[in-house]
Amino acid sequence: MPSSAVRTFSDPDDWTIAFRGSQAELTITARGQFSAKLTWIRLHRLQMQRFFDNLPRILHVAHVHRRATISFLAPQGPPQRWGGTELAPGDIMLHNLDQSHFQQTSGFASSGFMSLPVEDFVSAGATMVGYDLTPPKVALIFRPPFHALTKLRRLHASAGRLAEEAPEIIANPDAARGLEQALVEAMVECLGDGEAREDSVAQRQHELIMRRFRRVVEENPSQPLYIPEICKAIGVSERTLRVCCQEQLGIGPKHYLLLRRLHLARRALRQASADGTTVTEVATQYGFWHFGRFAGEYQSLFSESPSFTLHRPAE
Repeated sequence: MPSSAVRTFSDPDDWTIAFRGSQAELTITARGQFSAKLTWIRLHRLQMQRFFDNLPRILHVAHVHRRATISFLAPQGPPQRWGGTELAPGDIMLHNLDQSHFQQTSGFASSGFMSLPVEDFVSAGATMVGYDLTPPKVALIFRPPFHALTKLRRLHASAGRLAEEAPEIIANPDAARGLEQALVEAMVECLGDGEAREDSVAQRQHELIMRRFRRVVEENPSQPLYIPEICKAIGVSERTLRVCCQEQLGIGPKHYLLLRRLHLARRALRQASADGTTVTEVATQYGFWHFGRFAGEYQSLFSESPSFTLHRPAE
């Protein structure tokens, strides 16, 4: 049955947990009060999401479903970097099926997603525009005609407003079928008339390095990792790793690992019992040995002390 949901968030962990069909990890890179909104809509075959968040961050997403997926940005706002490739407000990304990538933003971000089962997506491309829309091995960036992208954004925004103001319309099977058809037609028109831009060989190589980097990090979630050890494990020089991280994350690997450990520590403090856990125990678990520096870095990033997080009442 068609359905929809709209949720707002003030905590980054709660936001990423709400992602459907994806495994996501968010690393905030600048101080501020986090705010986000997620709109999720399931029609008959088409699924769509609208994302809004306000702070500079690095998001790693691994989609567990294998659906044909496109994404695009709001018409106004800064570009974003997806897997080291810049996605501008006038672009649409056609994702590959192995959708595991870093997404980096410099501030307020607003983006839309749409996905179909692969067979439906390919069939729509063949029947509507005579274009092969088989998901590529490497994500493609399309620059569609202005009028086509404007139409897609308008329909996508209208669906989002229905989810907020009149979800019963989306839940109506006949209304959902009509909305779905209009959205699919607009999506295919953008891709069929758009000019595709593929990543360079160097970008694809850097993405492979970052996947290895991510794998090493995930295999050692609570251990302090040192750059020489990581470089040895993934078979690259420190300089190459720095270039790849700057390209895909906007920061160097050492800074990213520090921010990530701070986020993991915060998550552990939020989930811990104040009666059975101390800040020192959590800090030590994630490789912090200078507790004054840990508290200072933590306060600077999250605008609260570690002890405040530990003793904060459950929401």
